[in-house]
Amino acid sequence: MDNKSGKYDDIIHMDRPVSKHHMPMPIENRAAQFAPFAALTGYEEAIAETARLNELKFEQEDKGEKYFD
Repeated sequence: MDNKSGKYDDIIHMDRPVSKHHMPMPIENRAAQFAPFAALTGYEEAIAETARLNELKFEQEDKGEKYFD
């Protein structure tokens, strides 16, 4: 795909800008910005509790008992 009429053809091969005021961030620190985080805190616990309650419900139904929420 060698299209010469692309939207960014005039800037695609330019050097990236380098700040005159800030030193580059070390790679170790830069990688930490993208470390995973817990966006849904408590999600795993909620899933585990739902699974536990469902198992309890099915066990009671198998025994012929009524399950109450």
